[in-house]
Amino acid sequence: MRVQLSTRDVEGLSRRIANEKKSQDYYISHAWLTDAEKGAFTPSIYKLYSLSVIYKRRYDEILGFFGINLDDIRREQMWLTLPRTYLIGIQPEIPIPPVLIPPDIREKIDLGKTNLVSRMFSQWGGVPVSLFGARDSGKSVYGYVGTEDFTLFPLIRPGSFVQIDANQTKVDRGGWNNEIDRPIYFVELRDSYACSWCESGEGRLLLIPYPQSRYQVREVRFPGDAGIVGRVTAVSMRIAESGTGFP
Repeated sequence: MRVQLSTRDVEGLSRRIANEKKSQDYYISHAWLTDAEKGAFTPSIYKLYSLSVIYKRRYDEILGFFGINLDDIRREQMWLTLPRTYLIGIQPEIPIPPVLIPPDIREKIDLGKTNLVSRMFSQWGGVPVSLFGARDSGKSVYGYVGTEDFTLFPLIRPGSFVQIDANQTKVDRGGWNNEIDRPIYFVELRDSYACSWCESGEGRLLLIPYPQSRYQVREVRFPGDAGIVGRVTAVSMRIAESGTGFP
């Protein structure tokens, strides 16, 4: 932290904070800080507050020096399962900034077609991770289901984002108990993408739509005219629009 403060300076400044807060929990002694820098102590939330104020750094930045990343909270809330239904709260202290797509790029994105997110935003220099609300580990691929793609409607609605496990490219031949458990695949075709159930065999791939979608089964040569990008493992989608319903 390049503010050119000695441990004695920090001690004096923290004393002022402790006096203002009327609590010695905020006080950082010269000896304590010296030992903490050597890894002997882990600061309390109060001492971290004082360090944040003294060093003019955000509180989450100070936490980062001790291996705590607040961006992980939302992601870990998702995978940490609990037996009862519950609400995952937002984090107003660390708001996710809106995704501001440059106008010239926005005009070139066809939201009607299903596509890989990385290709949709390739001219923008990468994938806008804030679309997904969490930091990605780099092991997943993300896809977008076009607003004109009703293949798996209403199971997966048009305009949804999907997370894809690119390691799962073999089409399962059965073993699921219901339509919710049935594997969904993201498929690359010659001139487009598809997100659907699949069946393969004898050099062909069947793209199976949801029965209520009224779409027809599509048959393509496999692997000649199609490739499995991966299995869909998560979906982010709206289930209602404000004041209107889905088509």
